[in-house]
Amino acid sequence: MSTTPNIDAPKFKTESYEVLVVGAGGAGMRAALALTQEGHRVAMISKVFPTRSHTVAAQGGINAALGNVTSDDWSWHMYDTIKGSDYLGDQDAIEFMCQQASEIVRELDHFGVPFSRLENGKIYQRAFGGQSQNFGEQQAYRTCAAADRTGHAILHSLYQQNIRLGTTIYEEYYALDLIFDQQGEVAGLMVMNIHNGEYSILQSRHILLATGGAGQIFRNNTNASINTGDGLGMVLRAGLPLQDMEFWQFHPTGVAGKGMLISEAARGEGGVLRNALGEPFMQNYAPKVKDLASRDVVARAIATEVQQGRGCGPEGDFVLLDLTHLDTDTIKQRLPGIRDISLTFLGVDPVEQPIPTFPTCHYMMGGIPTNLNGQVVCPDSQGKQTPVKGLFAVGECACVSVHGANRLGGNSLLDILVFGRQAAKTISQQLQTEQGQPNLNNLSLDDLELSGVRKRIQRWQSKTSYQEENLHSLKQKMQRSMERGCGVFRNQQSMQHALQELEQLETSLQQVNLRDHGKVFNLERLAAYELENLMAIAKATVHSALARTESRGAHSRIDFQQRDDTHWLKHSLYFSAGDRLVYKSVNLSPNQHAPFTPKARVY
Repeated sequence: MSTTPNIDAPKFKTESYEVLVVGAGGAGMRAALALTQEGHRVAMISKVFPTRSHTVAAQGGINAALGNVTSDDWSWHMYDTIKGSDYLGDQDAIEFMCQQASEIVRELDHFGVPFSRLENGKIYQRAFGGQSQNFGEQQAYRTCAAADRTGHAILHSLYQQNIRLGTTIYEEYYALDLIFDQQGEVAGLMVMNIHNGEYSILQSRHILLATGGAGQIFRNNTNASINTGDGLGMVLRAGLPLQDMEFWQFHPTGVAGKGMLISEAARGEGGVLRNALGEPFMQNYAPKVKDLASRDVVARAIATEVQQGRGCGPEGDFVLLDLTHLDTDTIKQRLPGIRDISLTFLGVDPVEQPIPTFPTCHYMMGGIPTNLNGQVVCPDSQGKQTPVKGLFAVGECACVSVHGANRLGGNSLLDILVFGRQAAKTISQQLQTEQGQPNLNNLSLDDLELSGVRKRIQRWQSKTSYQEENLHSLKQKMQRSMERGCGVFRNQQSMQHALQELEQLETSLQQVNLRDHGKVFNLERLAAYELENLMAIAKATVHSALARTESRGAHSRIDFQQRDDTHWLKHSLYFSAGDRLVYKSVNLSPNQHAPFTPKARVY
């Protein structure tokens, strides 16, 4: 992998499509499937083989008020999601998602997703944190599951459907940047073939970003190494904002010291968290629902137990997730993946021993701001949210916002499918109203210069020396800085220190030279592009978190411990130019249901 193309050539190889979908996880797959079904010429770009996209790692399930185990209602699901978001979620978006949920799950069933079944043949549903019946009265069983490999089942089924219909897929291609024409309109993407290092242009007036999260900004995380926030980096470089980047979910039960996810399904099936004294300590933090409180509550409880000296192990740096009281068949049939992870990475069989766990970075609640149709929006000079023509975002890279300050387990798979499908409907409607093919001329070098793409390619093209500071060490330093400064608990001092370190690391990155010897390895250039994205996202996170002087959901400040609805019931919008922050109000007005007024959040 060492071919270096001549990027000074006046022309790049180009292809034109009606729609480009960047990312082949559940969001991108669902959108591409809907568009291909409508007969549109679609290309899906993925930097890994599609079934290696991170949706494959989702374990516990997808939420829908089917009522197969307990009675349920979409409005109860809506209430739980709003409460779980610590009232930062937009209520019109949450209402829409919860109303669509049952249809989405039935659709998956028809696509061939092998859901686990109840004895009566209906889809199996398990209990998850933050779920309730009748607006908080009893525990609900709302999470539809395929054992503990639900994301794997969904992604493979969607991939098979796309293959059946003939969606064009660019496998192992990396999308570098958006290209805008000289009128400032979306015109295409610059992509790199990871196999041979060749660059080419994919032209389209409709681009949907479904690039997933960016958990790699933290050292301990549940994310795949591919989760480097590529879509977010593209958007920032295009002068557009990111929303609510201060909110990162730390999953309560990562494998201690390693980060891999132990699904909430383990607690949904009856698992109990215990401290070094053997106490089931969650009753002290969430007396009503105990281990099935929302994730931010459980993560803080675990961190507090460890900080106060009740952690387990020689270093007292984890707690135990105890499944040993469960029926052996339940663990083997309902949690086979969890058992495999525990055996593989810890040598612990959860049938016989508790699993050492500690919170780990899991999910990005913020992202590219969008409306209900997946259209990327940006405030104009009057503060009105105006759609960016031709640009869409869905899934974890987007912020609708249905998760607000904290996402409920089981809502991420629902989010990617609801809004992936909705964005595809919107794009299809736009294409049907356009006269003929989109107006696309071959893009010139002037267009590339305008978009900044050509300069970025040249930055990592070929260098003559190799500095002592390298990409790998810079990434590690960034991750440690973020973990120390912007973890489960934060304060002004820790975040300010992290910001200073990030600014120094950003300067160091600009001075890094890649190995030369005549060639630059493609994977080394790929790592450079990814690290540029991660650095930008880390800065967006810290700037946004420093400005929010309250504790809300996953943003937990030691120096501002209370939620402040008077001043902070609003979304942050971060622009990289000048590290500028602006704000917009949370939407508290659903379209059909009565609004849910913010109140104290207890479980």
